[in-house]
Amino acid sequence: MAVPKSKITKSKRGMRRSHDALKGEAFGECGNCGELKRPHHVCAACGHYRDREVIVAVEPDFDEDEAA
Repeated sequence: MAVPKSKITKSKRGMRRSHDALKGEAFGECGNCGELKRPHHVCAACGHYRDREVIVAVEPDFDEDEAA
């Protein structure tokens, strides 16, 4: 059975665990509307990505007569 040769100090243990902490999510400002968005993602507020409109909001073609 493996047995440690000497005690691991609190400093060494802490240095080993220094990369285990959770990191906060990165957010950037949208160049079009100024809302916060994730990097390399389409803006949820305006639908722009890298100064181009990618998602165009289209209202559904829905008639009340067809629903009844």
